[in-house]
Amino acid sequence: MNDNPIGEAVTEAEVEKTLESDCDCKDGMFPQGKIGTASRRAFLRSGGLLTAAAAIVPVKALAQDASGEAPWSVPGRIAKSDYGSRAPFEKVARLASFGGTSSLTPLQASTGIITPSGLHFERHHNGIPAIDPAQHRLIIHGMVDKPMKYSVEDLKRFPSTSRILFVECSGNSNAASRSASQKTAQEAHGLTSTSEWTGVKLSTLLAQVGIKDGAAWVLAEGSDGAMLSRSVPIDKMLDDAMVAYAQNGEAIRPENGYPMRLILPGWEGNINVKWLRRLKIGDKPFMTREETSKYTDLITLTGKARQFSWVMEAKSLITFPSGDMRLPGKGFYEITGLAWSGRAPIERVEVTTDGGKTWALASLQEPVLPKAHVRFRFPWHWDGSEAIIESRATDQTGYVQPTKSFLTAKEGVGPTYHYNGIQSWKVATDGSVSNVLNA
Repeated sequence: MNDNPIGEAVTEAEVEKTLESDCDCKDGMFPQGKIGTASRRAFLRSGGLLTAAAAIVPVKALAQDASGEAPWSVPGRIAKSDYGSRAPFEKVARLASFGGTSSLTPLQASTGIITPSGLHFERHHNGIPAIDPAQHRLIIHGMVDKPMKYSVEDLKRFPSTSRILFVECSGNSNAASRSASQKTAQEAHGLTSTSEWTGVKLSTLLAQVGIKDGAAWVLAEGSDGAMLSRSVPIDKMLDDAMVAYAQNGEAIRPENGYPMRLILPGWEGNINVKWLRRLKIGDKPFMTREETSKYTDLITLTGKARQFSWVMEAKSLITFPSGDMRLPGKGFYEITGLAWSGRAPIERVEVTTDGGKTWALASLQEPVLPKAHVRFRFPWHWDGSEAIIESRATDQTGYVQPTKSFLTAKEGVGPTYHYNGIQSWKVATDGSVSNVLNA
């Protein structure tokens, strides 16, 4: 277990030296010159802390001491009142697709389950509209007793609800069903993210407008240039749908539907209509472009297609180690990743390190929420030999994430939508990790 220890060993003497080291970076921070261990207590007793706080002016960013080591204590900057930013050393970013119609979440760099709003994937069909929330309205009409329109501020007057939920484009992972050319988890599976969404339940709004007898479907329409629209069964609208106006504690980002969007927990991303402007209640599906020529599942074995297949089934993905990474040497590693299901909470995740010959249970990190990403962890001692690592998820309905070969035998080659086959990563003897197609 200690052939390649994690981290770098230090001695107590080295720690003391680092703590006691002085550097030019402290110049100007203290009114009485450099402050060593012996004088710190006196400095604090003298009230110098307040003087120093007012004089925090960085002279050299990350200056080095005489040994060439960066100091543990570095000068800071005063608080700013504008919008916070991440550290300049953090470079994790979304990956824009060719043509600019989508950008992918860097899943391989994720921790926990919440995706920062700035890294949440995006997908749009005619660009991102710039909408003034003061002018925007949501209209609910059709087979209702009292048609209504609502501003964003109107919606905020209703009782609010917040839920942590994943959203996944139904086209996510489709290329992975045919090819291993996507090197990273981001490239192959980055059209999914989890956020906390806040808004008002659709059942609350529908109760106010009143639904006429015979109403069975709702047309949801967006304000984007494509006027993207989808038909939603009214039962789903009355169950757990919401009109969201906030994401991760702030207003929804423009690329994710500002100032309001429809959230249908567990259903494909496209039907979670962004920039929502209209809900029309009717007695039959509206057969829009996005549910006839698009977003239907072609079964290549029969030449037929499934329509209205909204639910994103159980799926999982190892995010570390994953494609385009390199393990520095044999020894202990924690395999980790994400699992999710649009139908029911995740029951368990299993991991294999021998290409599916044997499987072992991974631990699920709390919270394990319905229709949200779940973080799983699995301890692994890599002996330096070639390994194929995979994960498979099972949700509480008993549905087990299938293999690629199972899906191919059942549906044919190359599904465009709703692909949830098991992802394989190969760890080579030199520690390099690559995407592979495994049966």
